[in-house]
Amino acid sequence: MYEPNVVGDWQEYEEHAGLRVRVHRLEAAEPPRGRDDAAAGLAYFSIRVTVENRGARHYGIHLEDGQIDVRVGPDGEGAFIDWRNSQFIEGFDVYPLRRATAVVYAAAPEAALTHVDVQVQLRVDDEWTDRRLWAGGIGALGSTAAAAPAGTGQCSLAHQVSAFLRDQTEPGSA
Repeated sequence: MYEPNVVGDWQEYEEHAGLRVRVHRLEAAEPPRGRDDAAAGLAYFSIRVTVENRGARHYGIHLEDGQIDVRVGPDGEGAFIDWRNSQFIEGFDVYPLRRATAVVYAAAPEAALTHVDVQVQLRVDDEWTDRRLWAGGIGALGSTAAAAPAGTGQCSLAHQVSAFLRDQTEPGSA
């Protein structure tokens, strides 16, 4: 069974040697140019998508609006993506040992932020890659845990991974 990446994991592209991508730094954050009126009553958050080239040749990268989809809550409702405040990667050559990062600002009901799915479909040298999915949550990371409905934070994939890693690093666990 296919399972999504956890926010922070790198995902390598087999068809493009040395190229990898990750979704990371999922956090509550206000947009730099002010809130969009369409997001009234919603909690803003940001997501970073980084593309890294560990290969021997450069790649032309496109990561624009429509190539990143953000879903929140247990039912996978679409989050409001603030395109005006977001920063995308539009036709950038990523040379070996270099990175490029897109920053996406989105908004959703605060209670839904305990479960956030981010799907990315990168375009590399005018060829579409397969879609990749990352799962995480802001409440599972502790910044809005009190706002989470009963039971949702304990069942999320990000919470399970965090608990596992915490158990592995405690003294006496082997």
